[in-house]
Amino acid sequence: MFRPQSFDDVVGQSHVTKTLRNAISKGKQSHAYIFSGPRGTGKTSIAKVFAKAINCEHSTDGEPCNECPICKGITQGTNSDVIEIDAASNNG
Repeated sequence: MFRPQSFDDVVGQSHVTKTLRNAISKGKQSHAYIFSGPRGTGKTSIAKVFAKAINCEHSTDGEPCNECPICKGITQGTNSDVIEIDAASNNG
């Protein structure tokens, strides 16, 4: 299954990616985000790209590098600082 690795890879959610990129570029991220919507709309993908972008050691223009240990850990699901909560699978 294809999963976007950058905001540029995300299709059909330009309003969401623009909002998140603006938050990053202005240094105005919230302490928490809830990504909700119908199945298959990119919630998990966008959340992971966003998590990488705000934690990336070499982020450029709000995009993650996808090469540093933090980006790789988030992509692989092994970064203990990023927790994915899937409400649909947890009686949500």
